[in-house]
Amino acid sequence: MNARTDLSVLTAVQGLPEPSFATTASGISVPYIECGEGEPMVLIHGSLCDYRYWEAQVLPLAKQFRVIVPSLSHYWPAVDAFVQGEFGWEAHVAEMAAFIETLELAPVHLVGHSRGGAIAFHLAREYPRLVKTLTLADPGGPLELETKSHSATAAPAAPAAPAAPAALPPATNALRARVAELIEQGEFDRGLELFVDSVSMPGFWKKSTESFRRMALDNALTLPKQFRDPLPAYTRDLARDIKCRTLLIDGEKSPRMFRNNVEKLTEWIAFAERQTIARASHGMNVASPGAFNRAVLAFAGAW
Repeated sequence: MNARTDLSVLTAVQGLPEPSFATTASGISVPYIECGEGEPMVLIHGSLCDYRYWEAQVLPLAKQFRVIVPSLSHYWPAVDAFVQGEFGWEAHVAEMAAFIETLELAPVHLVGHSRGGAIAFHLAREYPRLVKTLTLADPGGPLELETKSHSATAAPAAPAAPAAPAALPPATNALRARVAELIEQGEFDRGLELFVDSVSMPGFWKKSTESFRRMALDNALTLPKQFRDPLPAYTRDLARDIKCRTLLIDGEKSPRMFRNNVEKLTEWIAFAERQTIARASHGMNVASPGAFNRAVLAFAGAW
């Protein structure tokens, strides 16, 4: 079993602000870091990550914004015995909405990466008053391709409900089952290598930084939970519910599924634009932080 990294040691090593904790109305204690002044910007991490994932964004973005970076429940630095509630994307959407309300931040510039992009997408749909702008970097989740029932002119009578999880290819299901098996057996490094390389590029795990590997190892036990909680499919009807200005970011070398999501959501969301980070893959904000930060600052700063 992996011993989770000590909180005070890591914040000192990475130069991040000391964490604070916000307790929502439902009693969930959300750890977060904060830096800067100005309009609030909330960054939501994805799979295997926590607030440390945004290390390369906190100080640069804080030059223009009040940057608030939470860790979702069940992720580091939470201790499993003290985590409240079930693991799930719907729970995380509600949790982040309550977090924004607890700190009286609304409306925020909301940024989400990968699975955190899916959470940010649904938060902006369900709680539009909380979000000023939305930035989705390689948003995770399946894509429901249009059928005849998705007319370009037909408007739904009410906000659309999330679609049922789309079926994943058999090869993906087999890979995920193997990853979960390895992690639950304590073979964290082997399981994470298999998963991380599949969502980024072959060899990425072995080439990744020590800080990323430490963070992923700290959050390894969330991965089997994630596989049991599939994300709903993106649809045109769901995207119609997004009323705020939206930036979609992908990496030039991101896996096809993420680039497809970015392409379709740029088309489907009414006020959307797209930026592609050259020579970057799924972790574009880590591999090319300068280009990523400039894109976010230029977009959010314009509104």
